[in-house]
Amino acid sequence: MKKLFTAFLIFFMLINSSCKQKDSKPQNQKIALHTEEVNTPFGNFEVKSPVFKNTPQFLITDFGAEKGDKIKTTKAIAAAIDSANAIGAGTVIVPQGEWLTGKIHFKSNVNLHLEEGARLLFSEDPQDYLPAVLSTWEGMECYNYSPLIYAYECENIAITGKGTLKAKMDTWEVWFARPSGHMQNLKRLYEMASKDVPVEKRQMVNDSANFRPQFIQFNRCKNVLLEGVSIKDSPFWVIHPYLSSDVTIRNVNVFAHGHNNDGVDPEMSQNVLIEDCVFDQGDDAIAVKAGRNQDAWRLNTPVKNVVIRNCLVKNGHQLLAIGSELSGGVENVFMENCEVEPNAKLNHLLFIKTNERRGGYVKNIYMENIKAGRIDKGVLGVETDVLYQWRDLVPTYERRLTQIEDVYMTNVTATNVDFVSRILGDAEMPIKNIELKNVKVDSIRDQELIHENVTGFSRNE
Repeated sequence: MKKLFTAFLIFFMLINSSCKQKDSKPQNQKIALHTEEVNTPFGNFEVKSPVFKNTPQFLITDFGAEKGDKIKTTKAIAAAIDSANAIGAGTVIVPQGEWLTGKIHFKSNVNLHLEEGARLLFSEDPQDYLPAVLSTWEGMECYNYSPLIYAYECENIAITGKGTLKAKMDTWEVWFARPSGHMQNLKRLYEMASKDVPVEKRQMVNDSANFRPQFIQFNRCKNVLLEGVSIKDSPFWVIHPYLSSDVTIRNVNVFAHGHNNDGVDPEMSQNVLIEDCVFDQGDDAIAVKAGRNQDAWRLNTPVKNVVIRNCLVKNGHQLLAIGSELSGGVENVFMENCEVEPNAKLNHLLFIKTNERRGGYVKNIYMENIKAGRIDKGVLGVETDVLYQWRDLVPTYERRLTQIEDVYMTNVTATNVDFVSRILGDAEMPIKNIELKNVKVDSIRDQELIHENVTGFSRNE
């Protein structure tokens, strides 16, 4: 009897211990924040990023993910994110191998970590990115297909690891050609934004709009880290921090040669650090933006304190573009110690573009220690009448010019260019204070300086 009682006691203790272990998952996890001070010619600022080193891990296979099964993997990632968020903070682990998935929606205090050899392959089916979410199209807010990875009003979030994020392109490549009806829907959205139609009424998912989603959008987020991953192919803009603050993008490798495949588009965001990245894309490497026309005037938020450093660009339209969506204002942008591969196809090192509909302003733009080879156009381009397809598609509802001033380029080299500087200002609002210092090119195909309506330009060897 005594032996039976002892055995029962041991069994009870084991069961009790097991239950305690099941219930012992840490609760109320808290995220530590790393603060980095960034030094710039316009002053110093801080960027905060989340630290997930000691947070619990949630393996997606424990939630039912299966290779090749899009539905199970999509649900498993969502469940893992929910679980990490529920305890306060956690890291969702994507293990080695290829995992087919639909959209991923973040919650606060979550790190999506891709192990080396892991690849998240995102579906090409637009239906997998419904229901529509609050997003943007080229500076205008609307409800559209969800970005492939979407974070809305989140804080302390990260995507890390040595794995790869890849988009299947079957459908998006067809949509690159702007199928029938696309331009009419662009016009419809422009009209609604120009007339301040409430955003919830701007529903842009229909049979003919074909508005491609961004790959990654951080929408109204703070304390964001994107580090280590490779991103291959994209329906639209690749990385889009929108109305966000404290964003760090580090050691990221982008390869995307589709239509509108900008590398990073910081839009109406503040305190953004982009460093040690490789960009090989079909459009601008870095495109700093601040919304379009009436929508941006309504939101009234500039893009401010953006630093890009120690990056390599292999292809693109511009190394650094500002605009043309800049209606909220652009200030304090610093690019330093970046290199363009000698055989890269590039139009400008710095290109500032706007038009009479934008308003806003551009000031305190700095580039230092930039090395490039042949450039299709020139080192610096500034144009104030860039409208592309919009010139005849829609009218100018309200005319507002853009003040552009205080642009500094120092220690810049290139081999062969059409021009060193081409600045086409507006007679009513001349461009002010442009300084090129130690900007050297080996040969010029056309004309060194092409300037209209510029005051306070200087070039010092």
